[in-house]
Amino acid sequence: MPELPSVPQLLSAAVTALGGKERTGQLSMAAAVDHAIDTREHLAVQAGTGTGKSLAYLVPSLRHAVRTGRTVVISTATIALQRQLVDRDLPRLADALSEPLGRTAKFTILKGRNNYLCLNKINSALPEEPAEAELFDAFAVSRLGREVKRLNEWASDTETGDRDELAPGVSDQAWRQVSVSSRECLGKSRCPFGQDCFAERARGESAQADIVVTNHALLAIDAISGIQVLPEHDVVVIDEAHELVDRVTGVATAELAPTAISAAARRCAKLIDEREVDRLEGAAEAWHAALDDLPAARWDAMPDGVAQVLALVRDAAWNARTALNPPGSSSAQGDADTAAARTLALAAIDDVHDSAVRALTSFEETDPSARRDVIWLSADEVRGVARKTLRMAPLSVGGLLRTRLFGASTVILTSATLQIGGSFDSLAITWGLPALTPNRPDTGTATGSQAPADADTVHWSCLDVGSPFDHAKSGILYVARHLPAPGRDGLAPAYLDEIERLIEAAGGRTLGLFSSMRAAKAATEALRPRLDTPILCQGEDATGALVRKFADDPATSLFGTLSLWQGVDVPGPSLSLVILDRIPFPRPDDPLLAARQRAVESRGGNGFLTVAANHAALLLAQGTGRLLRSVDDRGVVAILDSRLATARYGGYLRASLPPYWETADPEVVTKALRRLTAN
Repeated sequence: MPELPSVPQLLSAAVTALGGKERTGQLSMAAAVDHAIDTREHLAVQAGTGTGKSLAYLVPSLRHAVRTGRTVVISTATIALQRQLVDRDLPRLADALSEPLGRTAKFTILKGRNNYLCLNKINSALPEEPAEAELFDAFAVSRLGREVKRLNEWASDTETGDRDELAPGVSDQAWRQVSVSSRECLGKSRCPFGQDCFAERARGESAQADIVVTNHALLAIDAISGIQVLPEHDVVVIDEAHELVDRVTGVATAELAPTAISAAARRCAKLIDEREVDRLEGAAEAWHAALDDLPAARWDAMPDGVAQVLALVRDAAWNARTALNPPGSSSAQGDADTAAARTLALAAIDDVHDSAVRALTSFEETDPSARRDVIWLSADEVRGVARKTLRMAPLSVGGLLRTRLFGASTVILTSATLQIGGSFDSLAITWGLPALTPNRPDTGTATGSQAPADADTVHWSCLDVGSPFDHAKSGILYVARHLPAPGRDGLAPAYLDEIERLIEAAGGRTLGLFSSMRAAKAATEALRPRLDTPILCQGEDATGALVRKFADDPATSLFGTLSLWQGVDVPGPSLSLVILDRIPFPRPDDPLLAARQRAVESRGGNGFLTVAANHAALLLAQGTGRLLRSVDDRGVVAILDSRLATARYGGYLRASLPPYWETADPEVVTKALRRLTAN
């Protein structure tokens, strides 16, 4: 094969063909990605909004895939970015580079199996267990029936079986009626519809692709579960890398609820001896009784009597599993419907058994600081039905990522927000990479391009390519130093007055980011009668629809919580003011983050800075990043939490934010907003 053009040449050709112009930092990022792929050294790149980072990693990725014949995996945290890559960026780029690369590159999107319609489940009449709260809800049952009927009709029309292509969408409960997880799947060779399976077809296409776009959860399953989901690859690009740890933690989290044990028993009812089913139901009742008198809290030790009940659940599940699938038999025995029912039952039983074993073995280590899992009891209310669930999550996923991800592929991590407190080290350590600053086990400043020589030979480099925005001239960071520190009793009247004054000066055009949905709703209810401009609140419609309404009407404001801190992209005059009600510290009673904070302190580190402050800094950077989405944008970020100016950690948090021009003077801010509105 003739030598391919260099990455700079390909990038120039792509930019020209797409009718754009090279953006600030784009070439340096593309060159760094190309170098990392060639040297097999991991790379973290912070690239601000407007840098064109997608093109900067796609061009060297395509070149590598075409040159070597090996697939490159691109992993993202959000469906929106997956769709942008597959529907817009990659088709245009593949066409633009088809001549210099010698062929048109192939790409596809791959999701978890439960995102695809299962033909066997649709045709075998195996209904999903109803949610407990829906058993007595006639409206919910009738709605479920209508949605399942529509899904059955759609099954004969769809080419992909991909849930995201169904419009309008359906509830999760309805979708579970027509989909299966990997553990519930019969397998291509045993399924009567294996040759036509949508999920298998998607996997087959991915094996032939140069670029496979997937999500962090599927990447985690492939990396840590031992189940090969993704095609063979030697390079992984992780976009939205600031989300990686949370998504991997979610995949590695297990739970055990009485309702799950009962549902597993019902799955087995017609397949095994009635005595084994009764034993499993009895275990579910015993588990419910054991949890009923316990408070929702983290378990530092196994409560009295709980180990015996967990052993009862474990043994009942194992006996049921043995009865379902005796040694030497196959779960696919019998006709197709029976085989499918047995596979679904085995998946449910395995979840129960494995969760019980995990909870029991977690406390075998007597030293709490040496335990791998954090165990806690949560109390949730689902449609008026109280439900207690035991949850188990890894204290850290760094070791898993270090071995299974960074040890297997060259990894490029990128996001607009990777530096916390001015350093890459804080996030890198959570990924399982060594700190670049020697002798700083928890936080530090990235000053080198390679890990210390004794760091198990895991090498990585970092790069901040900056931003095309002139933050100091385009935006004002206003910290309301005069307001009282936020309390626990909701928004104080002074906060509501401040928000009213700011929105009036901005003429609407406001994105209000609140630390809780309760605060967002309270602000909406209090301010609607006081303002002449409309306010939308998250939860009143689908989030995507609300963002579109907000973008279409400059006079409108939008209030909401966590997903809006990271998911809103509204360039232009509709967004001139971003208000944050408080520093988004994690809840002090969050069992997982509290355990991680305590683990850092047990090693002599600063648990507050390493966990709580870093969590807040990451969200602050994401939230304030909603303001400038194009080079022509202008506006104000208003943070109402005075602690950002007065607390000792305030400087650390501000070091994670873009370099806006700063003020604490409310008059300066209102005058600036009125000037913007006048223009």
